[in-house]
Amino acid sequence: MSIEEQIRLDVELNEAEDKVFSQIDWENCPKHLAIIMDGNGRWAKAQGKPRTFGHKKGVDSIHAIVELCGKIPVDYVTFYAFSTENWKRTESEVSMLMGLFSSSLNKYIDELSAQGVRINVIGDLTKMSAKIQQEFAQASERTKDNKKICMNLALNYSGRADIARVTKEIATEVQSGTLDVNSVTEELITEKLYTGFMPEPELMIRTSGENRLSNFMLWENAYSEFYFTDVHWPDFREIHLFESILEFQNRHRKFGGL
Repeated sequence: MSIEEQIRLDVELNEAEDKVFSQIDWENCPKHLAIIMDGNGRWAKAQGKPRTFGHKKGVDSIHAIVELCGKIPVDYVTFYAFSTENWKRTESEVSMLMGLFSSSLNKYIDELSAQGVRINVIGDLTKMSAKIQQEFAQASERTKDNKKICMNLALNYSGRADIARVTKEIATEVQSGTLDVNSVTEELITEKLYTGFMPEPELMIRTSGENRLSNFMLWENAYSEFYFTDVHWPDFREIHLFESILEFQNRHRKFGGL
Protein backbone atom coordinates (compact mmCIF):
# COMPACT_ATOMS: atom_id res chain seq x y z
CA MET A 1 0.00 0.00 0.00
CA SER A 2 1.37 3.41 -0.98
CA ILE A 3 1.76 6.32 1.45
CA GLU A 4 -1.11 8.11 -0.30
CA GLU A 5 -3.38 5.10 0.13
CA GLN A 6 -2.46 4.82 3.81
CA ILE A 7 -3.20 8.52 4.38
CA ARG A 8 -6.57 8.22 2.64
CA LEU A 9 -7.59 5.63 5.21
CA ASP A 10 -7.14 8.22 7.99
CA VAL A 11 -8.00 11.53 6.32
CA GLU A 12 -11.46 12.44 5.04
CA LEU A 13 -11.26 14.78 2.06
CA ASN A 14 -13.81 16.96 0.37
CA GLU A 15 -13.65 17.56 -3.38
CA ALA A 16 -11.42 20.66 -3.16
CA GLU A 17 -9.02 19.02 -0.71
CA ASP A 18 -8.80 15.85 -2.79
CA LYS A 19 -7.96 17.83 -5.91
CA VAL A 20 -4.85 19.25 -4.24
CA PHE A 21 -4.07 16.14 -2.20
CA SER A 22 -3.91 13.92 -5.27
CA GLN A 23 -1.19 16.12 -6.84
CA ILE A 24 1.18 15.82 -3.87
CA ASP A 25 4.13 13.45 -3.96
CA TRP A 26 3.85 12.00 -0.46
CA GLU A 27 7.29 10.41 -0.82
CA ASN A 28 8.72 13.94 -0.93
CA CYS A 29 6.99 15.61 2.00
CA PRO A 30 8.86 18.16 4.16
CA LYS A 31 9.78 16.55 7.48
CA HIS A 32 9.75 19.79 9.46
CA LEU A 33 7.21 22.58 9.08
CA ALA A 34 7.69 25.94 10.79
CA ILE A 35 4.57 28.10 11.10
CA ILE A 36 4.15 31.78 11.99
CA MET A 37 0.51 31.98 13.06
CA ASP A 38 -0.59 35.48 12.11
CA GLY A 39 -3.97 37.15 11.75
CA ASN A 40 -5.87 36.17 14.90
CA GLY A 41 -6.62 39.80 15.71
CA ARG A 42 -7.56 40.75 12.15
CA TRP A 43 -9.79 37.70 11.86
CA ALA A 44 -11.58 38.63 15.08
CA LYS A 45 -12.02 42.24 13.96
CA ALA A 46 -13.63 41.05 10.72
CA GLN A 47 -16.08 39.02 12.83
CA GLY A 48 -16.85 42.05 15.00
CA LYS A 49 -15.22 40.27 17.96
CA PRO A 50 -12.41 41.22 20.37
CA ARG A 51 -8.83 40.08 19.66
CA THR A 52 -9.10 37.52 22.45
CA PHE A 53 -11.77 35.69 20.44
CA GLY A 54 -9.36 35.36 17.52
CA HIS A 55 -6.61 33.93 19.72
CA LYS A 56 -8.99 31.31 21.09
CA LYS A 57 -10.10 30.29 17.60
CA GLY A 58 -6.46 30.11 16.57
CA VAL A 59 -5.98 27.26 19.04
CA ASP A 60 -8.47 25.21 16.99
CA SER A 61 -6.23 25.64 13.95
CA ILE A 62 -3.20 24.42 15.89
CA HIS A 63 -5.10 21.33 16.94
CA ALA A 64 -6.36 20.65 13.40
CA ILE A 65 -2.92 21.03 11.82
CA VAL A 66 -1.14 18.92 14.44
CA GLU A 67 -3.74 16.19 14.00
CA LEU A 68 -3.28 16.27 10.22
CA CYS A 69 0.54 16.32 10.46
CA GLY A 70 0.33 13.17 12.55
CA LYS A 71 -1.34 11.42 9.61
CA ILE A 72 1.00 12.55 6.84
CA PRO A 73 4.81 12.15 6.53
CA VAL A 74 5.71 15.17 8.70
CA ASP A 75 7.90 14.51 11.74
CA TYR A 76 8.08 17.99 13.30
CA VAL A 77 5.85 21.06 13.29
CA THR A 78 6.95 24.23 15.10
CA PHE A 79 4.48 26.99 15.94
CA TYR A 80 5.58 30.55 16.75
CA ALA A 81 3.25 31.07 19.69
CA PHE A 82 4.77 33.95 21.70
CA SER A 83 7.85 35.95 20.82
CA THR A 84 10.13 37.89 23.14
CA GLU A 85 8.70 41.02 21.50
CA ASN A 86 5.11 40.05 22.34
CA TRP A 87 5.62 41.28 25.92
CA LYS A 88 5.16 44.76 24.41
CA ARG A 89 1.45 44.06 23.90
CA THR A 90 -1.11 45.32 26.39
CA GLU A 91 -1.03 43.76 29.84
CA SER A 92 -4.57 42.44 29.40
CA GLU A 93 -3.74 40.67 26.11
CA VAL A 94 -0.53 39.15 27.49
CA SER A 95 -2.42 37.92 30.54
CA MET A 96 -5.11 36.42 28.34
CA LEU A 97 -2.52 34.65 26.19
CA MET A 98 -0.81 33.16 29.23
CA GLY A 99 -4.14 31.84 30.46
CA LEU A 100 -4.91 30.48 26.99
CA PHE A 101 -1.61 28.58 26.83
CA SER A 102 -2.43 26.93 30.14
CA SER A 103 -6.11 26.16 29.47
CA SER A 104 -5.45 24.88 25.93
CA LEU A 105 -2.71 22.55 27.12
CA ASN A 106 -4.96 21.13 29.83
CA LYS A 107 -7.83 20.80 27.35
CA TYR A 108 -5.91 18.87 24.69
CA ILE A 109 -3.10 17.06 26.54
CA ASP A 110 -4.98 13.76 26.88
CA GLU A 111 -6.04 13.73 23.23
CA LEU A 112 -2.61 14.78 21.93
CA SER A 113 -0.87 12.16 24.04
CA ALA A 114 -3.25 9.46 22.83
CA GLN A 115 -2.54 10.51 19.22
CA GLY A 116 1.20 9.99 19.75
CA VAL A 117 2.11 13.68 19.79
CA ARG A 118 5.30 14.69 21.55
CA ILE A 119 5.00 18.16 23.10
CA ASN A 120 8.11 20.30 23.29
CA VAL A 121 8.80 23.96 24.06
CA ILE A 122 11.58 26.11 22.60
CA GLY A 123 12.33 29.45 24.23
CA ASP A 124 13.04 30.89 27.66
CA LEU A 125 10.19 29.74 29.89
CA THR A 126 11.85 31.17 33.01
CA LYS A 127 10.20 34.51 32.20
CA MET A 128 6.76 32.90 32.48
CA SER A 129 4.79 31.95 35.56
CA ALA A 130 5.78 28.96 37.68
CA LYS A 131 2.40 27.42 36.83
CA ILE A 132 3.01 27.53 33.08
CA GLN A 133 6.57 26.27 33.49
CA GLN A 134 5.35 23.32 35.52
CA GLU A 135 2.47 22.47 33.18
CA PHE A 136 4.64 22.43 30.07
CA ALA A 137 7.42 20.53 31.84
CA GLN A 138 4.89 17.89 32.86
CA ALA A 139 3.45 17.73 29.34
CA SER A 140 6.93 17.35 27.86
CA GLU A 141 7.81 14.58 30.29
CA ARG A 142 4.50 12.80 29.77
CA THR A 143 4.81 12.76 25.97
CA LYS A 144 8.60 12.42 25.55
CA ASP A 145 8.36 8.86 24.20
CA ASN A 146 5.62 9.59 21.65
CA LYS A 147 6.79 9.03 18.08
CA LYS A 148 3.95 10.09 15.75
CA ILE A 149 4.74 13.80 15.50
CA CYS A 150 6.73 16.32 17.53
CA MET A 151 4.83 19.55 18.17
CA ASN A 152 7.10 22.41 19.19
CA LEU A 153 5.69 25.58 20.70
CA ALA A 154 7.99 28.60 20.52
CA LEU A 155 7.22 30.49 23.75
CA ASN A 156 9.12 33.60 24.80
CA TYR A 157 11.30 32.84 21.81
CA SER A 158 13.20 34.85 19.23
CA GLY A 159 15.90 33.84 16.78
CA ARG A 160 18.27 36.62 17.80
CA ALA A 161 17.88 35.88 21.51
CA ASP A 162 18.64 32.21 20.92
CA ILE A 163 21.75 32.99 18.86
CA ALA A 164 22.91 35.45 21.55
CA ARG A 165 22.33 32.80 24.24
CA VAL A 166 24.41 30.25 22.35
CA THR A 167 27.15 32.82 21.64
CA LYS A 168 27.49 33.58 25.35
CA GLU A 169 27.61 29.87 26.17
CA ILE A 170 30.34 29.24 23.60
CA ALA A 171 32.33 32.31 24.72
CA THR A 172 32.19 31.09 28.32
CA GLU A 173 33.43 27.64 27.33
CA VAL A 174 36.28 29.08 25.25
CA GLN A 175 37.24 31.44 28.07
CA SER A 176 37.29 28.62 30.62
CA GLY A 177 39.37 26.42 28.35
CA THR A 178 36.77 23.68 27.97
CA LEU A 179 36.27 24.48 24.28
CA ASP A 180 38.92 25.21 21.66
CA VAL A 181 38.04 28.21 19.53
CA ASN A 182 38.84 26.20 16.39
CA SER A 183 36.04 23.82 17.37
CA VAL A 184 33.44 26.56 16.98
CA THR A 185 31.64 25.56 13.78
CA GLU A 186 28.23 26.02 12.23
CA GLU A 187 27.43 22.48 13.33
CA LEU A 188 28.30 23.27 16.95
CA ILE A 189 26.10 26.38 16.96
CA THR A 190 23.25 24.41 15.39
CA GLU A 191 23.51 21.74 18.09
CA LYS A 192 23.36 24.30 20.90
CA LEU A 193 20.27 26.14 19.64
CA TYR A 194 16.90 25.33 21.21
CA THR A 195 16.10 23.53 17.95
CA GLY A 196 19.31 21.50 17.86
CA PHE A 197 17.55 18.19 18.45
CA MET A 198 15.63 18.26 15.16
CA PRO A 199 16.29 18.93 11.46
CA GLU A 200 16.01 22.44 10.12
CA PRO A 201 12.59 23.27 8.60
CA GLU A 202 12.27 22.69 4.88
CA LEU A 203 9.07 24.75 4.71
CA MET A 204 8.21 27.92 6.64
CA ILE A 205 4.58 29.03 6.45
CA ARG A 206 3.25 32.46 7.44
CA THR A 207 -0.43 33.35 7.37
CA SER A 208 -2.43 36.58 7.02
CA GLY A 209 -0.51 38.23 4.21
CA GLU A 210 2.60 39.24 6.16
CA ASN A 211 5.85 38.56 4.29
CA ARG A 212 8.58 38.62 6.93
CA LEU A 213 10.26 36.33 9.45
CA SER A 214 9.66 38.44 12.56
CA ASN A 215 12.73 37.07 14.33
CA PHE A 216 11.63 33.44 13.94
CA MET A 217 14.28 30.72 13.62
CA LEU A 218 16.71 33.03 11.80
CA TRP A 219 19.57 30.52 11.77
CA GLU A 220 17.41 27.49 11.01
CA ASN A 221 15.45 29.09 8.16
CA ALA A 222 18.59 29.85 6.12
CA TYR A 223 17.53 27.48 3.33
CA SER A 224 13.87 26.95 4.12
CA GLU A 225 11.27 27.52 1.44
CA PHE A 226 8.91 30.34 2.46
CA TYR A 227 5.19 30.13 1.81
CA PHE A 228 3.04 33.18 2.48
CA THR A 229 -0.75 33.09 2.39
CA ASP A 230 -3.43 35.74 2.89
CA VAL A 231 -5.51 33.27 4.93
CA HIS A 232 -5.82 34.34 8.58
CA TRP A 233 -4.61 31.72 11.03
CA PRO A 234 -8.05 30.88 12.53
CA ASP A 235 -9.19 29.90 9.01
CA PHE A 236 -6.08 27.84 8.18
CA ARG A 237 -7.07 24.21 7.69
CA GLU A 238 -6.19 21.03 5.78
CA ILE A 239 -6.66 22.47 2.28
CA HIS A 240 -4.25 25.31 3.02
CA LEU A 241 -1.57 22.97 4.35
CA PHE A 242 -1.94 20.78 1.26
CA GLU A 243 -1.54 23.86 -0.95
CA SER A 244 1.63 24.90 0.86
CA ILE A 245 3.17 21.42 0.53
CA LEU A 246 2.29 21.27 -3.17
CA GLU A 247 3.88 24.69 -3.71
CA PHE A 248 6.98 23.48 -1.85
CA GLN A 249 7.27 20.49 -4.16
CA ASN A 250 6.97 22.68 -7.27
CA ARG A 251 10.08 24.67 -6.33
CA HIS A 252 13.66 23.84 -7.29
CA ARG A 253 15.83 23.89 -4.19
CA LYS A 254 19.46 24.70 -5.09
CA PHE A 255 21.06 25.41 -1.67
CA GLY A 256 23.44 27.89 -3.28
CA GLY A 257 24.35 25.57 -6.17
CA LEU A 258 22.99 25.16 -9.67
